[in-house]
Amino acid sequence: MQPFQFHPLVAQWFEEKFGSPTEPQERGWPAIQSGGHTLIAAPTGSGKTLAAFLASLDGLFREGLAGTLANETRVVYVSPLKALSNDIHKNLEEPLSAIRAALRASEGRDIEVRAEVRTGDTPAAKRQAIAKKPPHILVTTPESFYLLLTSQSGRKMLAAARTLIVDEIHAVVGRSGRRGQSALRHCRYGTFPQNGRGD
Repeated sequence: MQPFQFHPLVAQWFEEKFGSPTEPQERGWPAIQSGGHTLIAAPTGSGKTLAAFLASLDGLFREGLAGTLANETRVVYVSPLKALSNDIHKNLEEPLSAIRAALRASEGRDIEVRAEVRTGDTPAAKRQAIAKKPPHILVTTPESFYLLLTSQSGRKMLAAARTLIVDEIHAVVGRSGRRGQSALRHCRYGTFPQNGRGD
């Protein structure tokens, strides 16, 4: 795990859980950690989603240990609704909880890295709570991501984001994903739609 420069406890969790990285992870992590745009194309089950999340979690926990982790959204994960539940539990909730517990046991510090899901089914009260106290990692769908970009409050919450993870990209930018395409285009060029328009 040394070439990827993960925090020792992050590396330890991965090694105890999985042993060694898959080829997509081994080749993807250096590119992700360099801050460059990274496309990982590999078969289902090869660890693509975990590759993106683990690199993001490593950075967030490092900031937390350094005392520089602000209450703002730093990572946005976009995926079709059907893929959210399983991917989030396996690739985000499990490592987040385990790494947080390992840091608490080893360092004696509880680093709170928050993740929340916002979709079209999210109740209004929950959406307001997310806007009031933004999670460090926001999980959403292409449609909800687009709607966030059309609102002033949504753009304000996303302003501090530094990482955008797009899963199932063929579905997000495919023939039926017009809003997903539009949202990614606006992010790329910094031109944001107003009042639900901008396609």
